[in-house]
Amino acid sequence: MTEWMPLILFLGVGLVLLAGYPVAFSLAGVSLLFAVVGEWFGLFDPAFLEALPNRLYGIMINETLVAVPLFVFMGVMLERSRVAENLLDTMASLFGSLRGGLGISVTIVGMLLAASTGIVGATVVTMGLLSLPTMLKRGYDPGVSTGTICAAGTLGQIIPPSIILVLLGDVLSSAYQQAQLNMGVWNPDSVSVGDLFFGALLPGLLLVVLYIGYLVLLAWLKPAKVPAMPAADRQVGTGLWMQVVKVLLPPLALIVAVLGSILAGVATPTEAASVGAVGAMLLAATRRQLNLATLREVVRQTTLVTSMVFLIFIGAALFSLVFRGFGGDEVVSELLHNLPGGVVSAVAIVMLVMFLLGFILDFIEITFVVVPIVGPILLQMGLDPVWLGVMIALNLQTSFLTPPFGFALFYLRGVAPPEVKTSDIYRGVAPFIAIQVFMLGVLALWPSLATWFPKYIYGS
Repeated sequence: MTEWMPLILFLGVGLVLLAGYPVAFSLAGVSLLFAVVGEWFGLFDPAFLEALPNRLYGIMINETLVAVPLFVFMGVMLERSRVAENLLDTMASLFGSLRGGLGISVTIVGMLLAASTGIVGATVVTMGLLSLPTMLKRGYDPGVSTGTICAAGTLGQIIPPSIILVLLGDVLSSAYQQAQLNMGVWNPDSVSVGDLFFGALLPGLLLVVLYIGYLVLLAWLKPAKVPAMPAADRQVGTGLWMQVVKVLLPPLALIVAVLGSILAGVATPTEAASVGAVGAMLLAATRRQLNLATLREVVRQTTLVTSMVFLIFIGAALFSLVFRGFGGDEVVSELLHNLPGGVVSAVAIVMLVMFLLGFILDFIEITFVVVPIVGPILLQMGLDPVWLGVMIALNLQTSFLTPPFGFALFYLRGVAPPEVKTSDIYRGVAPFIAIQVFMLGVLALWPSLATWFPKYIYGS
């Protein structure tokens, strides 16, 4: 009976989540219930729960996690400062003369917003509200329009500074050290958030290139689906280039300040996040969008998101302790080690499970619940932690795009006009899902795509 308890616990949490209960309370409540029942029948040692105060204290003093509210503040402040609207108008004028140019503009703006905010839901909703009506008005195919917006909006998963990379960096660091201790390495190396930032940079930019390449190919094969904008609807001449400099320079400067400070070694990711938060306020001030009411709303939204993240962290810590108390880590380890095909099969199974969980759980829950369980086991098999982190982020990005449950599809469906059918959204994201799967395959075959840049930067 004992060996089945971890699976029953996991299924119990899943059923409670499907019933609509909040994630943090589901994780904590179901775990406590199983702990009480397990102790009653002599299947669970309550001593495991004695580690919970230390876990919570570790969360409270973790300096890396301070970056979370700072990056959230930065993203929400930029959302309020109309950066997306100005960028989209300018990029549309710049590329509008080309077939597919509006789609390319949406992709580039999505990339810049991803690098500025790192919040997927906000990016998809913002891009949907601003660009979808314009694309449909200009004669774009509804599927191409919605697919481009969803794909561009999810770039916040992989392009730094991404919230998921901050959280993954912290969780993978603990998993990596635990894996090394299990292997008898008493002076373990660590992996930082900066490692993941630079590891994800090249795959993220390559993904943007592939998105744009698909739109260019579509414009060549089926030009009617992605028509050019009429000259009367776009700005031309010297004024356009002045506008490009005026609109692009501030967000680019902010991105360079955040990532450049980490790259130069003058700031940790947490310190760089504070630079981003202050920079976002200055950017909002220059656009005359910063006032007491805006600041109050941004702080309120930041508090809500941050509270949700840390409450899930607490629930996940309790779940992890109870799961280990039932021997779940040993069951998972034995399962993955005994798979035919070794480490390749283990990675494939874990990625498939995470992909499917991405239909019902947000990346925060998956990062806090699943990664601490499977991370140490996979890293003991000799995998590079940076490569594994980038693969997880890219895999979850793919999951959030995949019908019928992808989160990005729900975000866009909520703001799309009634004439856009759900089937249009599903049809539109299909080519981008294929690109995502291709990118996962490329990264699996050439791990150096994720590991080369951090090693070059840090000289190791």
